[in-house]
Amino acid sequence: MASVAELKSAIDAALQQIGEGQAAVQAASEKLAEAQQTLAGALEGSGHATVGAAQASLSQANQELEECLAATLAAVEQAQQYVATL
Repeated sequence: MASVAELKSAIDAALQQIGEGQAAVQAASEKLAEAQQTLAGALEGSGHATVGAAQASLSQANQELEECLAATLAAVEQAQQYVATL
């Protein structure tokens, strides 16, 4: 069985990886927002159904990234609470 120090070190490494993942999710969210604005500008005035569908898909993707970020924040909090009990 791992020592408390080894366990804390492993959890710290995981938290570092989560932080890196969160940064990637935030960057992806920003890029999607930029794409959404670009698409909206390029297709302004178009009444074609696929334009609305594309915008809706981008909005859904952005919402799912926000949910992903919220889940990782909860995971970090739970891991930190566990470390506090060690």
